[in-house]
Amino acid sequence: MADTLASPVSDQTSREGQVTDEADDHFHDECGVFGIFGRQDAAAIVTLGLHALQHRGQEAAGIVSFDGSQFHIERHVGLIGDTFTKQAVIDSLKGSRAIGHTRYATTGGSGVRNIQPLFAELADGGFAVAHNGNITNAMTAQRNLQKQGAIFSSTSDTETILHMVATSKEKDFNARFIEAVRQLEGAFSLVALSSKKMIGCRDPLGIRPLVLGDLDGAWILASETCALDIIGARFVRDIKPGEMVVITSKGVNSHFPFEEAKPRFCIFEYVYFARPDSSVEGRNVYDVRKQIGAELARENPVEADLVVPVPDSGTPAAIGFAQAAGLPFELGIIRNHYVGRTFIQPTDSIRHMGVKLKHNANRRMIEGRRVVLVDDSIVRGTTSQKIVQMVRDAGAKEVHMRIASPPTRASCFYGVDTPETAKLLASRMSIEEMRDFIRVDSLGFLSIDGLYRAVGEAARDNDAPQFCDACFTRDYPTRLLDHEGADNVRTLSILASRAQL
Repeated sequence: MADTLASPVSDQTSREGQVTDEADDHFHDECGVFGIFGRQDAAAIVTLGLHALQHRGQEAAGIVSFDGSQFHIERHVGLIGDTFTKQAVIDSLKGSRAIGHTRYATTGGSGVRNIQPLFAELADGGFAVAHNGNITNAMTAQRNLQKQGAIFSSTSDTETILHMVATSKEKDFNARFIEAVRQLEGAFSLVALSSKKMIGCRDPLGIRPLVLGDLDGAWILASETCALDIIGARFVRDIKPGEMVVITSKGVNSHFPFEEAKPRFCIFEYVYFARPDSSVEGRNVYDVRKQIGAELARENPVEADLVVPVPDSGTPAAIGFAQAAGLPFELGIIRNHYVGRTFIQPTDSIRHMGVKLKHNANRRMIEGRRVVLVDDSIVRGTTSQKIVQMVRDAGAKEVHMRIASPPTRASCFYGVDTPETAKLLASRMSIEEMRDFIRVDSLGFLSIDGLYRAVGEAARDNDAPQFCDACFTRDYPTRLLDHEGADNVRTLSILASRAQL
C-alpha cells in the first residue's frame, strides 16, 4: 500500500497568505465525493471527477484505489490540478475501482491526517470512506469509543464511521456498515470502498447531494452531475434520502436502513454551493438561480440604470433580476481568476487593497449611473462593504444591493464552514442597520417564501419545511448532540483542545 502524504503540515498550521477578511466573509464550500467501480483507468477518472467538484473544497484531496489485491492511497494538500494530474501519482493508484474526496475543513481542522478518504485495515480487509456533510454526534460517539479502547488518528468526524464499522459485531459487511450509519446524526453523503464493493449512502433527510451515474458499464457515485458531465458519463438518478446503494461486479443493489423521514435537502445548495451547470434533486441549478433573481426583483423593486452581479456567485441571480426588472445586465465588476486562496499579502499597504486583488470595477459601465449589485448572500458584510466602496469610487451615482437569499442568521452544523453566529451580520443587525454598515442606498433580501417559490414550492411549510434552511431560520432538522448548550461549534471547548493537537 502506497500512502503518499504531501506538504507535511500539522493541524495547528495557520492559513497564512489567504485574503483573510474576504475568505471569512462567505460560507465556505464543504466537500465533494466521487467514486467509480469497474474501470481500468479508475484513478484517472476519479481525478477528473474531483476536478469538476473542486468548487466544493480547495484545501486538500485524496484518492484510494484497489487493484484486486492491494489498496493504494494518495493524499495531498492543495488543488487537484497541482498534484493529481502528475502521471506518477496516477500510475501509483492502480486498480479498476477508486473513490476520491476534495475537502474544505469543517470539522477537525486542516491537516494531512484529516485528508480523506480515510482508510483502515479491518479484520476482514481494507476499508476507505469519503464523506460530505457533518456528523452532529461524532464527538459524543468518539468519546464512547475511546472509553472502549479505540484510538483515533485524526480529528475528523468521518473517522467515527471507520471505528463503528470495525467494532460492529455483525458478521456481514453490509450489516456492519448499516449498524454504523444508523448511529449517526446530522448530514452525510458517503462513498466507501472495500475489497469487494463500493457503497454510497445518504442520511435519512438527504441534506447533502449524491448521484448515481454510468460510464460504459462502470458505476459512478458523485456529489453533483457536473462531475458526470466532465467524463461523458450518463446520469442515472439521485441517490434517495436514506438510501444505501451497494455496487459490486454483479451490479447495484439498494437498501433503506433508516426509518422513513421527510427529506430536508440543503436549500443553500441552490443559492451558492452547487455548480450552476449541475442538476440536483431534479432541478437545474442555473435555472433556479435565475428564478431566485426574478423573485428578488419582484419583492425588492428599485429605480436604477443597470444590474451588476458580484462575480461569480451572483451572476445567474443578477441575470434573472435584470430580466424581471427590465433593466440592462452589465459586467460592472470584473473578477481576477488568477488570485488564488494562498495569495501572499506581505505588507500592510498590499493588505489594505483587500477586495481589489480579486475584483475591479468596470468604470465605463458604472460611472454616473444608478447601480443594483446582486450577490448570493451576506455573511460578515466586510467584503460587501469594500465592493460597494469600490463601485462608488468608480463614479456610481447610487448603489443599491439585492441579496439572492434571506438574511443569514445562524451557523450551519451540516458540513458547511461558517463563521460563528455572533459574527454573522444579520444575527446582530436589522436590515436597516446592515444597510448603514455596508453603505448602500438601499438593501433588500429575498424572503424565505420567495426562495421556496424559486425552487418550485408554493411557500415554506412552517410545520414541515421542505428543505434544510437553518442558516436562515434557525430551524435545525436534526439533533445537535455535540453542540447542545453551545452557540456554535467553534465555541466548544473540545474543539479548542483539538486545535492544539
